[in-house]
Amino acid sequence: MAGTIKRKSIIPGFGLSMGFTLFYLCLIVLIPLSALLLKATTLSWEQFWVVISDTRVLAAFKISFGTAFFAALFNVFFGLLVAWVLVRYQFPFKRIVDGIIDLPFALPTAVAGIALTAIYSQNGWIGKLLTPLGIDVAFTPLGITLALVFIGLPFVVRTVQPVLQELEKDIEEAAMSLGAYRWKVFHRVILPELSPALLTGFALAFSRGLGEYGSVVFISGNMPMKTEIVPLLIMTKLEQFDYAGAIVIATVMLVISFVLLLIINYLQWRTANRINVN
Repeated sequence: MAGTIKRKSIIPGFGLSMGFTLFYLCLIVLIPLSALLLKATTLSWEQFWVVISDTRVLAAFKISFGTAFFAALFNVFFGLLVAWVLVRYQFPFKRIVDGIIDLPFALPTAVAGIALTAIYSQNGWIGKLLTPLGIDVAFTPLGITLALVFIGLPFVVRTVQPVLQELEKDIEEAAMSLGAYRWKVFHRVILPELSPALLTGFALAFSRGLGEYGSVVFISGNMPMKTEIVPLLIMTKLEQFDYAGAIVIATVMLVISFVLLLIINYLQWRTANRINVN
């Protein structure tokens, strides 16, 4: 309609905003990653395969992806529990506890790694209690997983917390008044609403764990074939001036991470659509 007044947006129009968005993504994300992929194409398949099939490289990939996966899985469970307590209960010093959750965001990762190593080493406060039981944390894959749990927990908590705050308690009370048990209410009413947020939190914690370096390098012990992670192996290749090896490992890490994130995002999209349909 000719007389219709067009409502102006608070921020600049779509063209300018989209242009800035694309410029930012290209300059900060796409161009550096594309340069890495183009550099990898200069290597022959024989060079590529020799590097990636090396036993030390395969062990590093296994450790990195395995510890990141289990740490993210652990964080999904305990992150949901922590978010539930912060949203549904009132207790003294709640704001302080809520603020401590964000501490890994602000704390330098190297400081976290040194602190965890000091506590969980054989002479540490907790390590000396676990060592007689045959449980070694520092300089083992368990220690790497612990460090990744520390830095990944806030991603799950801060992703799930807003969704829990928006959930209405009336629906839960209505289901319980109809005779549903608490577990059934959680499984059939609450969990479907939280599934997209949990998948997002898992993806964020998992991807952060794959690229984590500072907090892991101290507690892992950096033993090849045992506790050496992929980021450390890339740094080692660069220090040895093996740029081809570093590029190959980084490229494979990038492709695998990208594929896994696509799969997780697809599952999240399907879960959200299933909830909307129902």
